[in-house]
Amino acid sequence: MKTAIILAGGKGTRLSKLRNDIPKPMMPILGKPILQYQVELLKKHGFEKVWFIVNHLYEHIESHFGHGENFGIDIEYYVEPAPLGTVGGVKALQSKLDQPFLVLYGDVLMDMDLSRLIAFHESKGADATLVVHPNDHPYDSDLLDVNDEDKVTAFYAKPHPEGLRYRNLVNAAAYVFNPVVFDYLTEGVKADFGKDIFPSLHQHLDVYAYNTPEYLKDMGTPDRLHKVEEALRSGKVAARNLNQLQKCVFLDRDGVINIDTDLIHRPEDFELYPYAADSIKRLNKMGFLVVVVTNQSVIARGLCTLEELGNIHKKMETELGADGAFVEAIYFCPHHPHGGFEGEIQEYKVQCECRKPSPGMLLQAQKRYNIDLGQSYLIGDSPRDIEAGANAKVTTIRVKTGHGMKPHTTIPNHYVDTLVEAVKIIEENE
Repeated sequence: MKTAIILAGGKGTRLSKLRNDIPKPMMPILGKPILQYQVELLKKHGFEKVWFIVNHLYEHIESHFGHGENFGIDIEYYVEPAPLGTVGGVKALQSKLDQPFLVLYGDVLMDMDLSRLIAFHESKGADATLVVHPNDHPYDSDLLDVNDEDKVTAFYAKPHPEGLRYRNLVNAAAYVFNPVVFDYLTEGVKADFGKDIFPSLHQHLDVYAYNTPEYLKDMGTPDRLHKVEEALRSGKVAARNLNQLQKCVFLDRDGVINIDTDLIHRPEDFELYPYAADSIKRLNKMGFLVVVVTNQSVIARGLCTLEELGNIHKKMETELGADGAFVEAIYFCPHHPHGGFEGEIQEYKVQCECRKPSPGMLLQAQKRYNIDLGQSYLIGDSPRDIEAGANAKVTTIRVKTGHGMKPHTTIPNHYVDTLVEAVKIIEENE
């Protein structure tokens, strides 16, 4: 993939109190326009050509970048005769693009391993790939739902339907498109990808979601601009790039995050501990990835379907998100090796590598997110959790909630009352 489009026509109305003499994508962050960070990222990943879609005060962009002579990349401009949302300018370039291309928003500071994104797009055989991530305000964000293969099955533009339970998968405003996407864009019509195109595109094309913890944040308000500057200055932006090793806290689910009523198989039986969201939010703010790893033999036992288990997890993510907390991913093992249960599902009655105490789920996450297991933790309530953590060579913390008071010879690195105290230990070690 050699070509990218950057939507750079924004006026920056909400930033006008700071500066109104330049277009929003030229707003300096630590002395450098946000567009320059994007151009340098593209160059680093082997892109050869960038199209800027411009409008308001675009002369400032052209004066700074020219045609890329000083940036080692070919830069061209499409000047919109009138603002046409996020879609119109992209459609106008149809005759210029006959290969897959990347679309970025010029007001988003990002630091991604674009090679991973492109490899994902190609491996899925996708027509379109949308970059997504969890955030701490999913209730007012554009959200997606996906199947087990990361294929988009629904798109919920904000505002959401009343009572929606959702995955915390937020549209992060970076896309990979094959040229076939042009067939679903209308020339000369003002439209927005999130509001007008994505809610139905997955019904016609193979659209996939690439979930990443990497840093992508728009700086469209003074407060957001300040937060982006702080993240860049602190090193948080670069540290989140998946070419850097990540540190992670793996959480068991039942008995750690929620009350364990035994074999939970209905959303109405799932109840978060009152301290769960705040504890996870503290881990989010410390820069840890938070990944749930949970044995769910309810599938093998025939107590619920994969879809019903997904609804339980949607309830969990919705309630966590309402309190500003999020998990990066949920890994679950549907298997159970022992037979003889009424209604059991034979295909799941197998020995596997994912069921704890095996470390399979942790190792899957390690590969996906480039996790440094030596800097990571597992918090669980059962001996199986602690054994899985030890097998993966992470620091283990056992809590006394759930099954945590049952005696066992497996010794964790730490043994505490609840998730609250477990997080305190991690804070003290940082």
